[in-house]
Amino acid sequence: MMGEKQDPKTAEPETTGHVWDGIREYNNPMPRWWLWTLYATIVWGIGYMILYPAWPLVSQATPGLLGYSSRGELAHTLEEFNERNAPLDAALVTAELADVHADANLMEYALRGGAAVYQAHCSQCHGSGGNGAVGYPNLLDDDWLWGGSLEDIRYTVVHGIRNDADEGARFSQMPAYGEFMEDEQIDGVVHYVLSLSGQDHDPYALSLGAIVYAENCVSCHGEDGRGNQAEGAPNLTDPIWLYGGSEDAIRESVAYSRHGVMPNWNTRLTEAQIRQVAIYVHQLGGGE
Repeated sequence: MMGEKQDPKTAEPETTGHVWDGIREYNNPMPRWWLWTLYATIVWGIGYMILYPAWPLVSQATPGLLGYSSRGELAHTLEEFNERNAPLDAALVTAELADVHADANLMEYALRGGAAVYQAHCSQCHGSGGNGAVGYPNLLDDDWLWGGSLEDIRYTVVHGIRNDADEGARFSQMPAYGEFMEDEQIDGVVHYVLSLSGQDHDPYALSLGAIVYAENCVSCHGEDGRGNQAEGAPNLTDPIWLYGGSEDAIRESVAYSRHGVMPNWNTRLTEAQIRQVAIYVHQLGGGE
């Protein structure tokens, strides 16, 4: 009937008048609350780009009117914590390493700080738990090439091993015997070394191996094969091997030598951090 109102739920929506290929465009505008929310986010975004770093440039982003920087905020936070910890750092640096454990508060600070330093700088090579890997020493056992006392560990951390950046770096070099020894001599000394650690070996190669060992290896590893910490010469009589104790691994070590390098950390860590990580490593279980 003319003039009868239609139910808005079933009424035909208005159209914009646009028709294409028989398809009409309905006039269904977005709700006003949605539009105002959209406009508000646009205004907020423009304000953010003006106030805070936003647009990336060649070397940095636009600084923004407020001059905020996440790096600056981090630096400020670190500076605050460094100021709070300054008394503890001073106490740690002046104390004898062996006496730190007597101060429970200082020891706790050293262990927590050492754990953080270790995970950030040492775990990549020595493992998150200190168990090492092939070519990277295990810090949990009692085999220490240059000593496992607190002072020895600190010295190693400070100066590193076989690096060219620090004159105080611990340094030892095993010759690559494959360059001047016959294969028979290398095989002999390999089986002699296997016998030192109680492994299966060729008894017929021992006589030649003993001669080769006495002429070339005794000066570093000792007559009994127990090594020399002062020279970084490993103990050959136990089952702990830095590069593996199999026949093939020992042959490769004899023929080609090994030359692991550890950086010196005295240019990247403070004295307090060095002492913290030395104490932390020492208490892992393998410290002497």
